[in-house]
Amino acid sequence: MKKLSFLKPIFNFIAIGLLITTLSRLFLFFLFKERVVETPNFWYIFPIGLRMDLILLCYLSFLPAVLITFLPNKWLKFTNSFLVIYSFLFLFLILFVELASPDFVKQYDTRPNKIFLDYLIYPKEVVGMLLKSYLTSIIVTFLILGVVIYFAFKKGKKYFHTTSTEYKFKLMIFPLVAFLLFFGARSSLVSKRPINASNAVFSTDQLTNTLGLNSFYTVAFAAYSIKNEGNTKMYGKMDEAEAIARVKKYMIAGPNDFTDAEIPFLHVQQPDSVIQKPYNLVIFLQESLGAEYVGILGGKPLTPEFDKLSKEGTLFTNLYCTGTRSVRGIEAVVTGFLPSPSESVVKLGNSQQGFFTLADALKQKGYDTSFIYGGMANFDNMASFFNGNGFSDIVDQTDFESDGNKYAFKGTWGYSDEDLVTKANNYFKSKGNKPFFSLMFSTSNHEPFEYPAGRIKPYDKKAATVNNAMKYADFSIGKFFEMAKKEEYFKNTIFIVIADHNTRTYGKNLVPINKFHIPAFIMGPGVAKGAVYNRLASQIDIPPTLLGYLGIPFETPMVGRNLTKLDPKVQGRSIMQFNDINAFRVENQVVIMQPNLKPLQFEIKNDTTLIPVKLNEDLAKDALAHVITAGNLYKESKYKLKAKKQ
Repeated sequence: MKKLSFLKPIFNFIAIGLLITTLSRLFLFFLFKERVVETPNFWYIFPIGLRMDLILLCYLSFLPAVLITFLPNKWLKFTNSFLVIYSFLFLFLILFVELASPDFVKQYDTRPNKIFLDYLIYPKEVVGMLLKSYLTSIIVTFLILGVVIYFAFKKGKKYFHTTSTEYKFKLMIFPLVAFLLFFGARSSLVSKRPINASNAVFSTDQLTNTLGLNSFYTVAFAAYSIKNEGNTKMYGKMDEAEAIARVKKYMIAGPNDFTDAEIPFLHVQQPDSVIQKPYNLVIFLQESLGAEYVGILGGKPLTPEFDKLSKEGTLFTNLYCTGTRSVRGIEAVVTGFLPSPSESVVKLGNSQQGFFTLADALKQKGYDTSFIYGGMANFDNMASFFNGNGFSDIVDQTDFESDGNKYAFKGTWGYSDEDLVTKANNYFKSKGNKPFFSLMFSTSNHEPFEYPAGRIKPYDKKAATVNNAMKYADFSIGKFFEMAKKEEYFKNTIFIVIADHNTRTYGKNLVPINKFHIPAFIMGPGVAKGAVYNRLASQIDIPPTLLGYLGIPFETPMVGRNLTKLDPKVQGRSIMQFNDINAFRVENQVVIMQPNLKPLQFEIKNDTTLIPVKLNEDLAKDALAHVITAGNLYKESKYKLKAKKQ
């Protein structure tokens, strides 16, 4: 063991880091114990916390491990100086944000996040606020940090100096050290996805979940996310008031319908017809089911169930998704938020709480709200976003594994669509007479295209193909409605089956518009049977349309249109984000905006043929306004409902 003493700085760094984060977590637990213990299995915060802390500390330990191993002994003085500075710098930062956490959690009900970073922009105002409101905390924090700095000078050499060791021996040991640090940082050798904040989600209490994280991670994640928040100015500049006015031109709500000047698009949406008992709402979101795979839309003959069921409701034949990723589809269908060059709000730090969703609106009306998914809900940060924005129950792969039932098939991405619909049907039956909203999300039509054998007649000879996966997804849609029609909840539920996006998006045009064409049908009480909606529409129009069917008024900040109430004289509109290119389409005219370039306009002959035409400056300004508005609404936290009165 003596020969391994050269690794002492890494061992000590991890041990001290764990001591800081664990003591902080214990302190926060007892500080908020009255609330935390109300959460079932609240003790999960400790093993989850240990896992998340090790991930952070192993990442931070990799650079010291490399230097200790590969720098020759003649550089020992430099190595030791670096180790002391590096170790105390990060331990100091970890301690600092943990010391700041109690007051931050009291204020914001979550660990330090992007708001914590935002404070740095206004040091004068923030320092004044802190001195007035948190003077005692500031004094305690500075005393503790002062002691730490003292020990850094006094004990740095003892804890963070490495020793001279035979070079060959260090090289021999390094693969094992690297493996252990890699394993600790990934926290798994089998998962395809890196661990993120969603792995700490195990309850419906956002505060309890965040106690399983550490504050250095949440702040670092918020800082990292900033780079993904995009720069709407890449397309041009526009006054905020003008941008808002231009977006409102495309809404159904009139000037007198808006209810709050601080939330510019907040308005009351009246139902299509008033009913005594509001209807349930189920969104069945289909992974990658582009229109090209749907027979009734002129695609391949892969969807006999979808085609048949669409005739029992209203089919949308000219609907376009907003992006190319699932989180973008979720953003559009669940929040109605405008697409932008930023990441989807599902993944951005400033939208993890208090951001409008259908679940948020319906929960305030007394609905049970849920997300049901055959895979792991932490993927793409879904669990964290849903948990903080109105979804009371998150059912994912772990629930399938623990309920004791036998399921048909578990693949790379989780349980099959067939299992998903079985689970969902049983879940909906359990709700009795209480109204509910649920988002179901499929997995089967996704590479590597796995599904249980014997369910479909293959379209392709090879089993694992996109066409066969689409057929199986369609089979599962049919199975869901076959089961649902036998249950009481069916006759009181509005259903929509809709794609999140298409499969691989490509094409010769700046924006391959044909690859944004998606299917959808709505079925349920009050929905016209055998109807076809042929007008151009966007995915962001779907949530307002769904609310219109539920039979009660809703306050909403959504800018999309209730398509059942849209004046026939009003032109159809869709918005598509393709990487950093934005397409704003009004009927057969599309304005395409590229970063730092003048916008271009095309006439659409069909979805694959775009003919350049002279730019309509006013239409280009409307296009820019929608992107500018999306950025402003997000950054200024103005896409929400009014705060509840206490």
